[in-house]
Amino acid sequence: MYAPERQQEILRLAREGGRVDVLSLAEAFQVTAETVRRDLKALDRAGLVRRVHGGAIPAGRLDFEPDLAERDAVAAEEKQRIARAALAELPGDRGSVILDAGTTCARLAAEIPREAELTVVTHGLPVAVWLADRPGLTLHLVGGRIRHRTRAAVDDWALRAYREINADVVFLATNGFSLEGGLTTPDLAEAAVKRALIAAARRVVLLADSAKSGQQHFARFGELSDVDLLITDTGLSPDDALAIERAGTEVVRA
Repeated sequence: MYAPERQQEILRLAREGGRVDVLSLAEAFQVTAETVRRDLKALDRAGLVRRVHGGAIPAGRLDFEPDLAERDAVAAEEKQRIARAALAELPGDRGSVILDAGTTCARLAAEIPREAELTVVTHGLPVAVWLADRPGLTLHLVGGRIRHRTRAAVDDWALRAYREINADVVFLATNGFSLEGGLTTPDLAEAAVKRALIAAARRVVLLADSAKSGQQHFARFGELSDVDLLITDTGLSPDDALAIERAGTEVVRA
């Protein structure tokens, strides 16, 4: 396959899936990762895709938002490692936790020990489902308009509830993060709730796989400096992790 043909196919895959990653493309086309990076660079230069950490998204798709099942299938192993590493950040018995809506937060919910005695607040329906039968937990489900794509409650009802909370720790999700672009998500209503979560806890722990590094979406809800600890995977390079730590956020690469 010639480079123009390969690049046309890469563009088709990016538009259909909303994102392509270097390693998967290299395996699919039986070429080196460096060849794929040159292809993505050429497509980026032509204004057809936008380079992000580990791959690319279609140009003009900063508001792209895959549905819940699709997002849960992406970087599944990395998300599981992140969730397990996050267990160390749970407060002691009878402490209070906010769990953001998001696939990695849902995985953390599933990992919380059955004997744990915590107060847990969430606006994410999948998170609540995982925790509803835990006898040691005091579970509070925040209400509001439910977004179909994320199964998360948003708008004024959710915002009012979080303004009344002062939790020990919030486990926060994001669609994109970087030192320059901050914390971003495609939807303004979700961004408003995430901003309220940051204000509602004494400690902020961001759970985000490395594919989200460098991505920027339409709605900005915070800065990396708002985060006390970032738990990610080893796909985030040591140099990038060091830069984040120098800016004041601790990093764990699980």
